[in-house]
Amino acid sequence: MEAESEPYVRLATLRTLHRVVADLNAARSLAGTLQAVVEGAVHGLGFDAAAVSLVRPDGDLVVAAVWELEESPMGGPSVLLGQVGSRESWDRLLGVSDHWGTLRFLPYDRGWAVASDIPRWIGDGPLPVYANDWHPADGLLAPMYSAGGDLLGVLSVDRPRSGKRPGAWTREALEMFSLQASIAIGNARLRAEMQRALARLEKEQQALRASEESFRQAFEYAPSGMAITELHGAGRGQLTRVNDALCRLLGRPRAVLRQQSFADLVHPEDRALLERTSAESGRAELRLSRRDGGYQWVCLRNSIVADAAEGPSFLLTHVEDIEDRKRHELQLAHRASHDALTGLPNGAELKARLARRLCAEPQPVGAAAKSGEAYPQAYGYPADSYSAHTAYEGLEGLDPYAGQVHGYGPVEGGPLPGLGAGYGEHVHAVVPAEYGPGGEAWSGPFRSGPAAPAEKGLAVLFCDLDGFKSINDRFGHNAGDSVLVEVARRLSGAVRDGDTVARLGGDEFVVLADGIGREEAKDLAHRLRNAIIPPMRIDGRAMRVGVSLGIGWAGCGMSIEEVLNTADERMYDEKRARGGAVRGARGERSHRRAG
Repeated sequence: MEAESEPYVRLATLRTLHRVVADLNAARSLAGTLQAVVEGAVHGLGFDAAAVSLVRPDGDLVVAAVWELEESPMGGPSVLLGQVGSRESWDRLLGVSDHWGTLRFLPYDRGWAVASDIPRWIGDGPLPVYANDWHPADGLLAPMYSAGGDLLGVLSVDRPRSGKRPGAWTREALEMFSLQASIAIGNARLRAEMQRALARLEKEQQALRASEESFRQAFEYAPSGMAITELHGAGRGQLTRVNDALCRLLGRPRAVLRQQSFADLVHPEDRALLERTSAESGRAELRLSRRDGGYQWVCLRNSIVADAAEGPSFLLTHVEDIEDRKRHELQLAHRASHDALTGLPNGAELKARLARRLCAEPQPVGAAAKSGEAYPQAYGYPADSYSAHTAYEGLEGLDPYAGQVHGYGPVEGGPLPGLGAGYGEHVHAVVPAEYGPGGEAWSGPFRSGPAAPAEKGLAVLFCDLDGFKSINDRFGHNAGDSVLVEVARRLSGAVRDGDTVARLGGDEFVVLADGIGREEAKDLAHRLRNAIIPPMRIDGRAMRVGVSLGIGWAGCGMSIEEVLNTADERMYDEKRARGGAVRGARGERSHRRAG
């Protein structure tokens, strides 16, 4: 019957097929496309029911859409929605079915090939009378493939309204429809993926905008300074963005700072530290110039912001004000290394300065020092009255002279062989030769070889006040303290710039004078004595103290205690020669030693 009617219905079928294909392409979502597929198979190809099983990402097939011309009282194929069949079972079913071109026909007598996990619904239609009649357990499948040959899904149709197994024309029409359906499903999936990608992109852009706004607010309104520095191109090192806190800290407007770099602002002595920190993306404490000409102590913390594809993009710098902390550290360092009463370096600081000047290598007495070296510069520390900034050169801690390891100045031209980086060229301290009555250099126990006698060295003058105990006993400790303060002032005024005046404790003072000869040391002792002996007015009273002086010499290879004891003994030699009180029965000093 179908063969006789097909010539008359072909044109109408083509029109219907064209319409249902248009409906496929008009669907706006994957779910809409699947529904158009099953409805087109029912209304356009003459079947009573159709279902689409779609391949999931895991490879199994799930019933995604069904349609029935008239809903069955038992629920019909709609009960199959959402049921899943394994890919293995589907492949076996398609393999044992009859091949009708791209279609697969499974006759009812081959129902054993349908695995239990494949969703299936059998209607209650009439049993076949003729060989080409449709059996309720027959199945016609149209596999749908992508352009790359991957299985997209399977379109199952059931119960042709003619009651016959489909003829050649209906099969060809179903093949054409399944091809268009596979194209429509592929396009719908692509649109869905694009929509999801666009949604993700929009979400990421929203998150990026929110992140940028959060960063902007955190940057602009941070209580401490913030800056962004270029890492590449012509603007390398230039500040491209600064916040208000940094402008307030340095007293400079934003427009001015954006034309500068940290290298333009850093203290000259901190430039190397800044360059090292910028390269390492680390932390440093240094000084930046203010608009008023002063310098501000800050802590810089650098973070390199990198792009996954292009690498480092810019440097984010957090600038923290540490001026108060530095001032407090300076005060603590000064208290630890200076006498609270007189403000002079204390005994610990005196020993530290000697340790920085002396090395462990013994030098012959009178051996010539390295020619061309200036002794004050080789001493390893500046004048006594160092500034707050000098106290933190190099940021090696609270020690004002950290970074200049004892006896070694700043590195000029690289380290010496055998010495680690950071050591400069050491100038040995040697004891000047002592000349005899005829002008010849005496050969002491350390004298050796034909080396030319050294004319200059490091003199250590030990000063002990005479008559100080009687002032303390007669006028009280407050008057004694005032005398010590005045003595410290007079000693400091009698020495050269770069010399050290230290108070060991009580009424004992020590002067370090580098780069002087024996005659110059005697002249210095004379100046110190003349500075102390004039009367001083304390609380309306005239008071006078004397001083006993001993001149010792410090040389490399000598211990600090040896240096100080030598000067101390010579001071007592002078005191003994003048008939002063020297020692008690057990060798104890009889003059008062204040703590």
